[in-house]
Amino acid sequence: MKVDSMIREMKKSDYPQVIELWVETEGVGVRDSDSEEGIAFYLDRNPGLSFVFESNKKIVGTIMSGHDGRRGYVQHLMVSPEKRGGGIGTLLVNTCIDALKAASILKSHIHVFQSNEIGQEFWKRLGWSERADLKTFSFINSKNSNI
Repeated sequence: MKVDSMIREMKKSDYPQVIELWVETEGVGVRDSDSEEGIAFYLDRNPGLSFVFESNKKIVGTIMSGHDGRRGYVQHLMVSPEKRGGGIGTLLVNTCIDALKAASILKSHIHVFQSNEIGQEFWKRLGWSERADLKTFSFINSKNSNI
């Protein structure tokens, strides 16, 4: 059987497969802002910066990114566990970083949960540096703390 694999820009219509992958992937936080409407808004605001990897017409990898005009922000990189180790994650990251560079964004950040050791090791292997000089602070301007 021929395997048909490709990387392509994420579309709004990918949402059902994307959210299924995110929910099933250990170490990933899915919030209310990851709703179909929230992701559609993010994709509209950051065109050409989020990607999926398909294998036999099934999404098995995702990455999202955006920027504020100075810095890029990478989010929701994941590859289904059965497809890990084959370079899909690295391909998604490189595609994303190239797209950010084309938008003149030369420095990017990613937040990784303290408990996600696999994720932390992945980013270190790709040459990303852990920042010991910064702490993340969040402010929730809503009564919904899961936003």
